[in-house]
Amino acid sequence: MNHAYDKRNDMDVAAHPATHGVFFDEAFETLPPAGVRRHQDALWAAQWPYLRARSAFYRTKLARWIGRDDITLDTLQELPFTEKDELRVSQEGASPYGDYVACAESGIARLHRTSGTTGRPLILANSTRDAQDIARVGARSMWAAGLRPDDRVVHCLNYCMWTGGFTDHTILEATGATVVPFGVGSTRLLIDSILSLGINAISCTPSYPALIEQVLRETGGPAPRDLGLKLGLFGGEAGLDNPELRAAMEDKWGFQVRNANFGLSEVLSILGGQTDWTHDLLYHAADVVFAEIVDPQTLARVPIEAGATGELVCTHLRKQCQPLVRYRTRDVVTVTAADPGPDGRSAWRFRVTGRTDDMFNVRGVNVFPGAVRLAVEALPQWASGMFRIVLKGPGPYDRIAMTVEAAHGLPVERWNDAAMRIEAAVRERIGASATVTMVPFEHFPRTEGKTRWIDKEPA
Repeated sequence: MNHAYDKRNDMDVAAHPATHGVFFDEAFETLPPAGVRRHQDALWAAQWPYLRARSAFYRTKLARWIGRDDITLDTLQELPFTEKDELRVSQEGASPYGDYVACAESGIARLHRTSGTTGRPLILANSTRDAQDIARVGARSMWAAGLRPDDRVVHCLNYCMWTGGFTDHTILEATGATVVPFGVGSTRLLIDSILSLGINAISCTPSYPALIEQVLRETGGPAPRDLGLKLGLFGGEAGLDNPELRAAMEDKWGFQVRNANFGLSEVLSILGGQTDWTHDLLYHAADVVFAEIVDPQTLARVPIEAGATGELVCTHLRKQCQPLVRYRTRDVVTVTAADPGPDGRSAWRFRVTGRTDDMFNVRGVNVFPGAVRLAVEALPQWASGMFRIVLKGPGPYDRIAMTVEAAHGLPVERWNDAAMRIEAAVRERIGASATVTMVPFEHFPRTEGKTRWIDKEPA
């Protein structure tokens, strides 16, 4: 398939008249679903023999199936799932890449590690082709979000081995934009750099603007919207499908808010992102990662159609170094549409509604922290959006115990009103009771990285 990325290997984007068009990769982004599936079938027909020949991990794990030539994407659901803990055990026994690595050391072009927010970090390996695939798919997402070659974007994710740093930098560069590799920390210098360098876009976690706001207040700096940023490209945290949060950020900062960076380092840096006509995520990676949605209870595959909800399961279609089969992401998604969008993009759309490994039970109700966050962020007049869920013991629980940070400028005498409003919003959205304790504005630390929403305490 002829991808627009292939035309840009020399990065001479000015030579291509479609550079500022709607699509980064029009040939694939507008391909009808039937055409996408034919392309996926062809890729899997090559990937399955490669996997059987090169991955010791899967030769053992899939011993019952490894000799079969009739494992297609339709019969893939006969195979067992791959769990993240299996990969950790694999790397403990065959350091550093694990015995699921399927290429020689000479074929590994880059080494990363995961952030380690849900356990021991994984060591990640990518070949040159793997890295090109990551950049190509990620650039589709950034382009759909609004990034263009004449933009100047500062990238504020951790470069210290984490995929979100250097790899996402290459994604931003693949769009043709000018990229400023800032990383994390030195927020005062970041503010000065945005102003002095004429930076008009920022790539960071959704939590980071709150830290920038804090520094601006403490130093008597300009208002956030006076920094001149026009586009915010966010990833690493849920919540940006919340219209209230987006509207509040856009009003304060004057930029367009986009969740342009939904993915998993061990699968693909970016699988999906938002564009200007929807708050939902578009699945941009169908020619690299085959997606299944499975019922969290039965683990049976459900069709990818509007209204479907379940855990996202991923299989690589052309991964060279560390290919995965039926990998449980633990992200629970809801499909919102599977028909082409108004701009002609054929990608199906979805929202991330929780994580199976973060879920806890309150009187028979399964609760996801992301749903609690939506309730809190819908009340910016009462709460800053920062909170912690306090879980004592293993559960199940009688109610959701929460510590919530008051909105900036909210007087203490209104905190009781705020707590009642938040408790009602949580009950209405989730169907479970909450007990809210209010704390002052900026009680919780702001961070450049991922924000922790749950505090676990012994019973």
